[in-house]
Amino acid sequence: MKVLWYFPTHGDGHYLGTALGGRATDYAYLRQIAQATDNLGYFGALLPTGNFCDDAWVVASALIPVTKRLRFLVAVRPGLMTPTLAARMAATFDRMSDGRLLINVVTGGSATEAAADGVHTDHDTRYAVTDEFLTVWRALLRGETVDFEGRHLRVRGAHQEFPPLQHPYPAVYFGGSSPAAHQVAARHTDVYLTWGEPPDRVAEKVADVRTRAAQEGRTVSFGIRLHVVARETEDEAWQAADRLICHVDDQQIQAAQEALAKTESEGQRRMRLLHSGSRDKLQVSPNLWAGVGLVRGGAGTALVGSPEQIAARMLEYAALGIDTFVLSGWPHLEEAYRFAELVFPLLPLQHAAPVAADNGSSPTAPFADLGVLRRSGSPVGAAVSMGVSARNEP
Repeated sequence: MKVLWYFPTHGDGHYLGTALGGRATDYAYLRQIAQATDNLGYFGALLPTGNFCDDAWVVASALIPVTKRLRFLVAVRPGLMTPTLAARMAATFDRMSDGRLLINVVTGGSATEAAADGVHTDHDTRYAVTDEFLTVWRALLRGETVDFEGRHLRVRGAHQEFPPLQHPYPAVYFGGSSPAAHQVAARHTDVYLTWGEPPDRVAEKVADVRTRAAQEGRTVSFGIRLHVVARETEDEAWQAADRLICHVDDQQIQAAQEALAKTESEGQRRMRLLHSGSRDKLQVSPNLWAGVGLVRGGAGTALVGSPEQIAARMLEYAALGIDTFVLSGWPHLEEAYRFAELVFPLLPLQHAAPVAADNGSSPTAPFADLGVLRRSGSPVGAAVSMGVSARNEP
C-alpha cells in the first residue's frame, strides 16, 4: 500500500466554505508540508492543477531541494501543452529530483475552464487528444524517434535528447469515470485513480478498467483519492467532520451545486449524486462522508473515524485492487502529522526509496507560526474560490 498526501496550492484552513480560519499557502508554508510529509514517510504528494491554484510544475520544482525522498505527482495537460514539451519537462524534473517524479494526466472536465485556456473541444474529443498525446509522450520517453499523424496531433522527427532517470518513464497516473476515460486508462495508464465512492461502485470501475486493459494486452494498478478525518475515537472524528462545514449555509450549498452541475465531468456527476446537495445524506457508506462535496469540487468524500476504522476501510478498498491512496485533510500540515501518527502503524505500507535517493537523513521540518492568516473574499465567494474551483485533481 502506498499513501500520498496533498499540497493545497489554492489555499488552506480549518473550515470549508468560508474565509474564517483561512491560511495563506505561500512558499514557507508549502515547504513545511513538503518537509513534514518527507520526514513522516509518505510515498509522495499530489499537486493540483487548474486556473484556481499555483502552477504545479513551478511549486514542485521549488520543493525539490528541501526534500529527500518525497515524490511529486505533477500534472501534464493534453491540449494545453504539446507532448514533446511535456516529455522534456518530465525528463528534466525526473533527473533533477533523483527520480522523484510521478505524472498525473489531467484531461479536464470543465468546458468553461478549458475555453478560458483556449481549448474549445468537447468532452470526448479532449480524451481523444489525451490518447494521442500519451502515444507520443510515452514513445519519446522510451527513447524513440517519433513521427505521428493523428486526428488532433501531428509530430515529425521528434526525439527526447535527455532521458528521464526512471525507466522507461515516470509512472503515469490518470483519473476519469466516463467510458472514454476508461479506454484511455486501459491503453496508457500505470495507475488508474478514482475519487472516493462506496466500495461497490469502486469495484465496478476497477473491473471495467481491468477488462479494457486486458484487451489492450496490459495490466493497470489502481488508486483512490480521498480526504481523511482521523481522530483517536469515532465520536471525535465525526465532531471534527461536522466542524469542517459548520460555517456552510444552504445558500452556499445551492450555489456550489449549481456551479458543479455545469461541468462535463462524469466523476463530478457521480460525486454530486452521493449527497444530492442534502446535509441529511452525507454518510454514504460506513465511515465514508460526502460533506466535502457540498461546497467543493473534485474529490468530495472523506474517510471519517478512529484509526482502526479508517485502516479497516482502506483495507477493504485494497481488497478490491486499490494499492495507492492519495489523501488530504484540513489544515494539511497538522493532518499530515495526525494521519501518519495514528493510522500508518496500522497499514501495510510499501514506501520504497526513489530511484536515486541518497542514504542521508531527511531534513527536519521547521515549525513556524501557524496562526490564522487573513484570506480575502466573502463567505459565499470563498465557498466558490476555496471549493468549487478545485476540480482538476484526480
